Amino acid sequence: MRVGLMTREYPPNVYGGAGVHVEYLSRELAKKIDVEVHCWGKQLSDEGNLHVRGAEPWSLLTEGKQEKFQAALEALSLNLAQMKPLAGIDIVHTHTWYVSMAGFLAKKLFGVPFVLTTHSLEPLRAWKAEQLGSGYAMSLWMERTAVLDADAIIAVSKGTKEDILLAYPEVKAERIHVIYNGIDLKEYQKTAETTALTQYGVDPNVPYVLFVGRITRQKGVTHLVEAIRYLPKNTQVVLCAGAPDTPEIAAEMREKVEEAKAFNPKVVWIEKMVTKPEVIQLYSNAAVFCCPSVYEPFGIINLEAMACRAPVVASATGGILEVVVDGVTGHLVPFDQDPVTKFPSKPEKFARDLAAKVSDLLENPEKAKRFGEAGRKRVEETFSWSAIADQTIELYRQLMKASNK
Repeated sequence: MRVGLMTREYPPNVYGGAGVHVEYLSRELAKKIDVEVHCWGKQLSDEGNLHVRGAEPWSLLTEGKQEKFQAALEALSLNLAQMKPLAGIDIVHTHTWYVSMAGFLAKKLFGVPFVLTTHSLEPLRAWKAEQLGSGYAMSLWMERTAVLDADAIIAVSKGTKEDILLAYPEVKAERIHVIYNGIDLKEYQKTAETTALTQYGVDPNVPYVLFVGRITRQKGVTHLVEAIRYLPKNTQVVLCAGAPDTPEIAAEMREKVEEAKAFNPKVVWIEKMVTKPEVIQLYSNAAVFCCPSVYEPFGIINLEAMACRAPVVASATGGILEVVVDGVTGHLVPFDQDPVTKFPSKPEKFARDLAAKVSDLLENPEKAKRFGEAGRKRVEETFSWSAIADQTIELYRQLMKASNK
């Protein structure tokens, strides 16, 4: 069996949870079957059963100016260009809307089964119009076309399965298979190393609250920044936040951080996506990890933090509800959502509630330690990549068997 994994992100070009998922899934699958990873970028490598093939989209600059819709057009162009190297695969498996049409076209052209993993859903991310402009209509169309045609849809959580049925009521529930994200338990382990902390200006002797993620509406980082004013005075807060979706949200983030620093000078903003060893150090030494996402189909960063024994305070939404156990591995913070944007309808209350739960763990280090140990145990028992790869291969086999009837 030879599977074609389609993805925008692949190491070293990983900036989000979907890229992390494909990185580890491909590695684990390659222990048992042949895997071709088709990604964006100039990549070409062969290591055992794992074959990586990168490609570049068409250059679509308009009179020297980059339009917001360019990302959507580039995605479609690359999906078309990837058809030729897919001729030798037995099954195609796509990750995110950026490559969804590659799966749709491969099924039509080569007659192979098509699996689609949803890491998020475009209809539930109305703020993407800010990032993609008029290209948002194209991303909606590409995802919808692929979702309705896929032979099987993998949801990364039970909550995501419910979201799929809500966004695409035409999809039959039996076509949706829940297979969680995973974590490399050997790689993500608590460490006492603090060189990365001092390198980025974090005081390892002062407890700190940590955020890790992209600067995007979805991740809710600005709500955590707003919460800083409600935390105990001079709480050290580390914002490991880079890769802003748009110049507008980058400017908004900068303004809010400067406001927070005016009354709390112990805010450290690491304005880039750090390396894996560095982020493991940040997780390992954090007093509290905070995930304030307003939309999160799974939330792999919570797994990473839990694996490093960090207690978690996270918004009570989406797949987070299936990862973080309230009162056991951390605190969940519910909030009222706007039905269209998914943003908190009462943002100040959400910020205050986040601060209250974070403050509880800062003021109760024994509870925080207990939550951290329970988080590691939960990750070990439920989220290993080997089990996830086995479930995925079994789904491939079922689809190939059905297609050969």
